[in-house]
Amino acid sequence: MASKLTASGFFLRFAAALILVLASFNPSGYSFVHWAQDQSQHLSLKVLAGIILLIAWVVFIRASLRSLGFVGMVLVAALFASVVWVFVDFGWLALDNVSALSYLLLVMLAFLLAVGMSWSHIRRRLSGQVDVDEIDA
Repeated sequence: MASKLTASGFFLRFAAALILVLASFNPSGYSFVHWAQDQSQHLSLKVLAGIILLIAWVVFIRASLRSLGFVGMVLVAALFASVVWVFVDFGWLALDNVSALSYLLLVMLAFLLAVGMSWSHIRRRLSGQVDVDEIDA
């Protein structure tokens, strides 16, 4: 029996994606990118953390590409770009506020990854169609 997507299931996917995105980089200065640039700490821990983050990125991006496809990911990114444009156009976001813009884009990237991880469930609920991965024999 196929599992159903619930609001809590989507929220957990979004939370995991947000942790991944913000752990990799964020403007606060507390991220892997900032830590990796500090040459005073153990290189072995940085390599280990980098490989773990890379594995997580590959899992999220492959799942998103498989469910949304490249065109779907571009469309979701275009949707988010238009949301940013609306925020700027209505004066809710200033382009010179780099920190706020960065956080908004990082949250949108996490949302894109969460939608990608959840899209097969969403499509099945909307259309009744089930996605099946093709496996070469």
